[in-house]
Amino acid sequence: MVEERNQTGSCLHVFDMDGTLLRSTATIELARTMGQLHAGEHIERLWFDGAISDDDFWSRLLKICENATTADLQEAFDNAPWMDGIAQTFADINARGEEVIVISQSPAFFVRGLELWGASESYGSKVEVGEPLETAATLLPMAKVRITGLSLAARNLSPKMCVVYGDSSSDLELFRTYSNSVAVNASPALESLSAMKYVGTDIREAYALGRQLLARTARKQFTQGGAH
Repeated sequence: MVEERNQTGSCLHVFDMDGTLLRSTATIELARTMGQLHAGEHIERLWFDGAISDDDFWSRLLKICENATTADLQEAFDNAPWMDGIAQTFADINARGEEVIVISQSPAFFVRGLELWGASESYGSKVEVGEPLETAATLLPMAKVRITGLSLAARNLSPKMCVVYGDSSSDLELFRTYSNSVAVNASPALESLSAMKYVGTDIREAYALGRQLLARTARKQFTQGGAH
């Protein structure tokens, strides 16, 4: 373990949430907790079919959550079907002197819960219960690329010292940009771009694939350095 940590140095692990860390969506889990599961499923279908705009989607979700208490929101987070091993994975990353960030299109207030499990930073759509909906609230796919780039620059890390984990269309640009990528229960389109793919319910196993990619990068850098 110590030898691997010395080889890879500081690294950044970037996780999507819905479909990657969460075996559901924040919208569905919030609607379920508020006793409006069918309403949540309905707005997700409408959005997927292109029948409503992003702003309309968020307005409808905020309507579902308008009477939610802090306890309700926490209950939705706590009872959600998370992948196994998230806290342990984040703890292992942090113990190596590396960092985790989570970037999701889901509401920022839901994504923030993962900071309590060890994520250094979290980013989500600018949607907050009890507050007016901001213009262009949705965190777009290219924003994932921009945030990751800024996070690497802030840590003085190269793109090769980053692993990205995702599952769907919102991660396509991220996977096109970063070569160390792990598709988690992913769509065929994302799998085709990924360096590794994982199907299952334990994020520790997907993370192990990410570690393989970092070790491969370290070996390649060592070999290239030796050639000079």
